[in-house]
Amino acid sequence: MNNFVYDIPTKVYFGENQLGHLGEELSKYGKKVLLAYGGGSVIDCTKYIGAAAFYDGDAWDILEQKTDVK
Repeated sequence: MNNFVYDIPTKVYFGENQLGHLGEELSKYGKKVLLAYGGGSVIDCTKYIGAAAFYDGDAWDILEQKTDVK
């Protein structure tokens, strides 16, 4: 096996009634937060929405790969 470091700052709440922690966690990031609930395509679309929200040009430029997202 190759050497590696697995370091991701992810907090996971397990068990019943843990959804109550959602507001507490999201409030740490201010009022502009995107929450992706799902996998694959949902996450991809959420990333696109986040990028398009701060892009001054036509949002289609991002989808058509006419610009780089920074």
